[in-house]
Amino acid sequence: MADLSYVRLEMLPQKEPPRSSVGVQGWMRINLFSSGANTILTIVAAVLVLMILASILPWIFGGVWNASSLSECREIFAERYGNGTEYACWAVIKDRWHQIIFGYYAPDQYWRPVLGFLLILLAFAPVLFPKLPSQMFYITLASIFIYPWLIWGGTIWSPIIAALGVAVGYGVYVLASRALGSLIGLLLGCAAAILWWSAISGALTDALSSTIPASLETMSSLNLAGFVLSITIGIVAIAASLPLAIVLALGRQSDMWIVNKLCTGFIEIIRGVPLITLLFVATVLLNYFLPRGVEFDVILRVMILVTLFTAAYIAEVIRGGLAALPKGQYEAADALGLTYWQAQRLIILPQALKISIPGIVSNFISVFKDTTLVSIVALNDPLGIANNIRANSDWNGIVWELYGFIGLIFWIFCFSMSRYSMWLERRLQTGHH
Repeated sequence: MADLSYVRLEMLPQKEPPRSSVGVQGWMRINLFSSGANTILTIVAAVLVLMILASILPWIFGGVWNASSLSECREIFAERYGNGTEYACWAVIKDRWHQIIFGYYAPDQYWRPVLGFLLILLAFAPVLFPKLPSQMFYITLASIFIYPWLIWGGTIWSPIIAALGVAVGYGVYVLASRALGSLIGLLLGCAAAILWWSAISGALTDALSSTIPASLETMSSLNLAGFVLSITIGIVAIAASLPLAIVLALGRQSDMWIVNKLCTGFIEIIRGVPLITLLFVATVLLNYFLPRGVEFDVILRVMILVTLFTAAYIAEVIRGGLAALPKGQYEAADALGLTYWQAQRLIILPQALKISIPGIVSNFISVFKDTTLVSIVALNDPLGIANNIRANSDWNGIVWELYGFIGLIFWIFCFSMSRYSMWLERRLQTGHH
């Protein structure tokens, strides 16, 4: 009897997908040649890119690495090519790269900023990657005191005594909060730490330094230069501005009238003034408001103003994240009986910060690049160092090589931050799926 079934009794063997839809060919078809208009744009863009590369790559790879001056580079070009064409004189990078990176540190002191940068990477690691052992937070706390000592030098007792001030303040906070409440305990703890640093630490540091001398060569703030200066200002601004921005964002949304207006006024005033104006205030005008004989380190002033400037912008980004949360999240926190700070710590802020990650990282990248503005107020950041190098008669006329090298290093730092931001968004699954 003939089988009249119309349903297949056996599965067909699996076939390979068409070659035009997988691999390089499939990717090009989907992303570059998916339509007639996209095909034309791809071809035009490819031609423009090839034209640019055809003019740039010979200049880059035809350059000279071994020369003592720009004049010698030009002599080598004339001997090698003989057509009057000049290529990159990379010899200036080979000759002065250490000055661009380390500023005015002596060669035997290069280990200090290198060790400080590695310490900062270890310090940020448990913050950036929460799965790391919690014991690494001790490195984070220690780096707050060790990094300035490595950069500026001085006696080893300065960071130790400063850290003891934090321990004293924390101890007073714990004891006072149990007896008088957390708010009073916090105020007393801060007062105890300030009293320690202002009245006790100086004399104690001098006594220990004279008894057990151990110090690094002191580096003046005016001699701090190059990428060491930019990284130092950028790290302090990034690390200090985020918690301040969170407080400002919460304050601007507060129902307490005074707190709300103070935070709103601070944010609007700072955001309404260019950063370069604040830098001039920090380096020039602030001296007029200080008592006679009081010296306030110029780089510390710049760090404070850059931190406040960054915090004002990030506060608005975080406020946007808070406003984007559904009202039901706040009502759920109230329904669970959580206090204001418990709700913010456990429910509200984690979600708001997830939403705000792109904007926060964008501001961090901007502030790191904005550290080049300190060259306008007579601090020798990498651009200031480049100007000093160009003022030398041996390298007078060098432009693209120096700025290209500096731009490449800035791009490495900023690209790394943007990649981390994207990884963190994927890890936290920011967005709705």
